[in-house]
Amino acid sequence: MSTTRIDLSFTHAWQAEVLSARPAILPARNFVYPRDADEIERGALEVLIKPQTEDLSRNMPPVRHSGSGISQPFLATCALGFRDPAVPTGIWAAPNPQEICTVCGGYAYLIDTVDPQRFTMIEYRPVLEVRALTEERLLLFVGHRSLLAWGANGLAWETAKLSDEGVTITRIENGILHGIGWQMITDKEEPFAVDLNSGLQL
Repeated sequence: MSTTRIDLSFTHAWQAEVLSARPAILPARNFVYPRDADEIERGALEVLIKPQTEDLSRNMPPVRHSGSGISQPFLATCALGFRDPAVPTGIWAAPNPQEICTVCGGYAYLIDTVDPQRFTMIEYRPVLEVRALTEERLLLFVGHRSLLAWGANGLAWETAKLSDEGVTITRIENGILHGIGWQMITDKEEPFAVDLNSGLQL
């Protein structure tokens, strides 16, 4: 498994600690992602997450569950995707301050820290790269053939196929992402450009 990365580029209303192993005694609140996953037998990323009750920098009110008081810490057990150092593992802050993105061997999960039963598993198997685009308020996921962007309200967009095998980002400027992708028909790497506001190819 690759080195664990931590990216807190976005403001976040939680604290998280990556544990070296699954605790012998589990906390009262613990969740497996995806639910009842057989993959956890192959390995998992164990993250202890504590929702913050307030964010003084934004004067946010206390974070609460509906009818259940202040949020309590919980253990997130995130199933391993692939034991390949080329795919990412780690935690990322998301555009929504209440969400955390956990990635384990290229399997990526967006978890609502206020209601941990609510989560989305990114469809790419695996995610090859994660980038925090703070200016655009997007968390970008790179797959073998396309890109997917996650915003403050969830899925923002997904591109059409950009490559038959492998997407490489070369630069991002003025709201445009430039990259190259391999095309089977020509057996060549071809350049592409994507509007980060819409996800449409230019």
